[in-house]
Amino acid sequence: MEALVFRPLGRLPLFMALSIENREVSHVTLLDVRGRIVLGDEIHDLRDAVRGLVGEGKKKIILNLADVDYIDSSGVGELVGCFTTVRNAGGELKLLNLSQKVQDVLHVTKLYTVFDIREDEFTAVKSFDYFFAK
Repeated sequence: MEALVFRPLGRLPLFMALSIENREVSHVTLLDVRGRIVLGDEIHDLRDAVRGLVGEGKKKIILNLADVDYIDSSGVGELVGCFTTVRNAGGELKLLNLSQKVQDVLHVTKLYTVFDIREDEFTAVKSFDYFFAK
């Protein structure tokens, strides 16, 4: 028998906190981001993760946003900040597997022209070969 969960009327649903998992594929660091990129601890966690990688000398970074279900204006600003941090360190930051909501936000803000956005991991990882061959 399944348990039923009731929420009082008028209460917002509970949202998943941001989680970030780090992995490497062919000398490229992927951050698998899950949850919401919003003002608060979430954007600080993302900033710390990217700055930590840059501090370790990582220059090829992909943010996998497939499981990001919401991003607010502060989150968009943080994506731009992460992009700038990596670029200033001589690296490249790319976005992977945008959810429809994130894709819509980047189109409305015209930021899809700033980021290198890929739809599959293999192509995203291989795209660094060209960038660093310049």
